[in-house]
Amino acid sequence: MKKVVLASLLAVAGAALSASPTYAQQSSSGGIQMSQAEYAAYNKANTETTAAGKVAAYEAYLKAYPKSAVKLDVLNQILFLDSQLGDQAATLNAADQLLAVDPNNLRALTFEVYYRRADADKLTDPAAKQAALDKVATYAQEGLNAKKPDGMSDADFATLKSKTDPTFLSALADDDMAKKDNADAIKVLTQEINGDADNTTKPSQTLQDVYILAQAYYTETPPDYLNCAWYATRAAAYAPAAYKTTIEPLAEYCYKKFHGGIDGYTDMQTAAQANLNPPAGFKVTPAPKPEDVITNLINTTPDLATLAISDREFVLQYGTPSDAEKVFDAVKGKEVQLPGVTVISATPDAIQVAVSDDAVQNKTADFTFNMKTPLKTLPSVGDTITINGTYDSYTQKPLMITMSNSYIQLPKPKPVHHYHRRTN
Repeated sequence: MKKVVLASLLAVAGAALSASPTYAQQSSSGGIQMSQAEYAAYNKANTETTAAGKVAAYEAYLKAYPKSAVKLDVLNQILFLDSQLGDQAATLNAADQLLAVDPNNLRALTFEVYYRRADADKLTDPAAKQAALDKVATYAQEGLNAKKPDGMSDADFATLKSKTDPTFLSALADDDMAKKDNADAIKVLTQEINGDADNTTKPSQTLQDVYILAQAYYTETPPDYLNCAWYATRAAAYAPAAYKTTIEPLAEYCYKKFHGGIDGYTDMQTAAQANLNPPAGFKVTPAPKPEDVITNLINTTPDLATLAISDREFVLQYGTPSDAEKVFDAVKGKEVQLPGVTVISATPDAIQVAVSDDAVQNKTADFTFNMKTPLKTLPSVGDTITINGTYDSYTQKPLMITMSNSYIQLPKPKPVHHYHRRTN
């Protein structure tokens, strides 16, 4: 989606520059005065036929005439041409020079935010990344606070702001999310998507930020599962197919966490496709309280050993100590095979895995399998394995179920067919 964003920045810059005046030698009755030598240098730049040639000629012109009356226009032209050439370093240098003489220049601020944010997102050191994102946020805030240039109409400035503000707001939200300031991230993301609603139905930074808004609600403390489900569902409805497989699991997970099941989710899908925000009257019934679910599970399950693993974990985690003990005693000492679990960590003596939806979603372990014999070959983190073990013990907070006498169930070898040549 970032290529789409960059294309839109170029379009904004191009549209603004197309309205820039073309300066030429004027008479003394008005306009801008240039000497013959200055006009020749300026005209040479204007008549260059390639973008690279124009940039070189414009830079030579400004070096020779640093106090030129058309310096601002020339710097704008250099910024646009460098961005067309795809030269990030040159574009940032041009933006820096332009901001030195025009601190409110929205085009320069937009390129500063776009490229510096992309560089910050590549950093792996948390402190360095946060410092870089904070710097990006400074440029973004300057863009949001920029004053209307002299000579630009209110309508043209409003149009330009409508195109640049989403980039600035998105960068502020990126900085907020890195700092785990979910409240401010939600505020600026909501402002962004409501101010750029048309782009929430097509590949764009704004559509991507509808999904980021869902993540912001999900990672709140405590999570806001309903809003997470709504905005993830909205993002999934319009995301390209390649992104749906990332977005849809979060949408369904948050819906089930709020509602207690997947029933009725198609109603949310229909509503979210038609509405950016939840419409008046749209409601989803919340799941029953944990204590009510646990009471019902125990009262309606004659043999507690037959509980689904997800139900057993729910009781162990949220039930009273007596209810949890009752449910665990029903399986203690029994061997079970768990297929398709995700490896979180592994040593020769123990493997920790994610089994429940919550554990898989959060990439945390909820089972520890103590091995019967030390492993000679360790599975990798993220591998999906089938493993056997015997229920041994558990802790409630944080939930961890410990298994003993464990071993990995290896795939059955395929049968080997032997063919014998017939002899006469």
